[in-house]
Amino acid sequence: MSKILIHCIAFSPDRVSTAYLYNDLALKYKEVGYEVVVLTTTPHFNLFEDDRKTQPLKRCMLGLYYVSDYKGIIVKHIPQKKYKSSYLRMLGFAYWHFASLLLGIFEKKYDLILSPSPPLTLGFINIILGKLKGAKVIYNVQEIYPDLLIESGGLKSRGVISILKWLEKFVYNHSDTVTTVDKIFYDTIVDRFEDPSKLHIIPNFVDTSIYKPLSSGNIKIDKQYFPETNSLKLMYAGNIGHAQDWITLINIAIQVKKDEIEFFVIGEGVMKDYLVKAINAYRLTNIHLVSYQPRELMPSLIAYSDLQFIFMSPETEGHGFPSKVYTIMACAKPMLVSSGTNTPINNFLKDKNCSLLIEERNTSKKADQIVYLLKSIKKEELIQLGKMGLTEIELHYSKEVVTEQYMNLTSSLLN
Repeated sequence: MSKILIHCIAFSPDRVSTAYLYNDLALKYKEVGYEVVVLTTTPHFNLFEDDRKTQPLKRCMLGLYYVSDYKGIIVKHIPQKKYKSSYLRMLGFAYWHFASLLLGIFEKKYDLILSPSPPLTLGFINIILGKLKGAKVIYNVQEIYPDLLIESGGLKSRGVISILKWLEKFVYNHSDTVTTVDKIFYDTIVDRFEDPSKLHIIPNFVDTSIYKPLSSGNIKIDKQYFPETNSLKLMYAGNIGHAQDWITLINIAIQVKKDEIEFFVIGEGVMKDYLVKAINAYRLTNIHLVSYQPRELMPSLIAYSDLQFIFMSPETEGHGFPSKVYTIMACAKPMLVSSGTNTPINNFLKDKNCSLLIEERNTSKKADQIVYLLKSIKKEELIQLGKMGLTEIELHYSKEVVTEQYMNLTSSLLN
């Protein structure tokens, strides 16, 4: 029996898209007969109190790491916290890498290591482990670094940029296989490979047993936050961060203040304070901010909305792909997406007839186009768009279809 080491920054009981993705991959490997062990952090993403009870962590070596059981899979957790201090965050990040390397060295023989980006440094650690343990390495590019950091303006040091670009090429060229989620991602990074045949496209996926269309009678939500009204309801659920264009949302909400159009923004993130201040400054009663909601409620929340919106930030839209696209389509809901041409999300949706795409880059013109759409679109049209998205998911992007591609790739590497 071959053994798989999954090495990732988030895993169950964390509640974040990367964790859900790798939870499902781990279970698929176990289902087809592989032995699986997971190396990750202690949970620190969107946790609920019951999460620690359902998957308790056992302290090992005086707390240097912890162990839990995820449906029969051993998970080793290295301490990691969301410190406010930048110094402590860097120290914790360095400790995670060092401890990961040690635990990986002392783990009994394994045949393959699978990990996602970010961070790039995780791929570097896995290459070392692969050489020491004689294991194959698959590196999964979910976001393109350092490009994302550079174009968002968060990274300006030429020295650091040079190091990260060297590290990126090292990881790509010394991994046995690299996967990425989209053709745009593929085209962006393929020239960075000495051997382009190493690079494969395997999309992300959605669990259609969880995310599925719901009838009105099966929607379970808190009516205090999500009242029954006749308005057109637009919703965004996810990280409220720099990757989204919140300025455009505010501009639209100002223009439609007197219309029966409401916006629901669900989640947490560094830009939430900006939204709170803007909502108060412009007295925008048509934007409702709701705290993070459990994954189990998402099908009901999506069903409550008429239209899901994703406004991508122009600075970073070329280097990330929101996994929520799959869950929205699986729930048979349409999307309103603002993103430029030749971006991953635009490339994915443009021929699927399940969304309204806005490619305008000028903020004012973009807002005007969206306002026109919202005032003219009929709910019957939105229902048809949603049905088209569900069909695409069932054919190409379900958990069953995509995890099988990973199994085939793994089999070809090991055999």
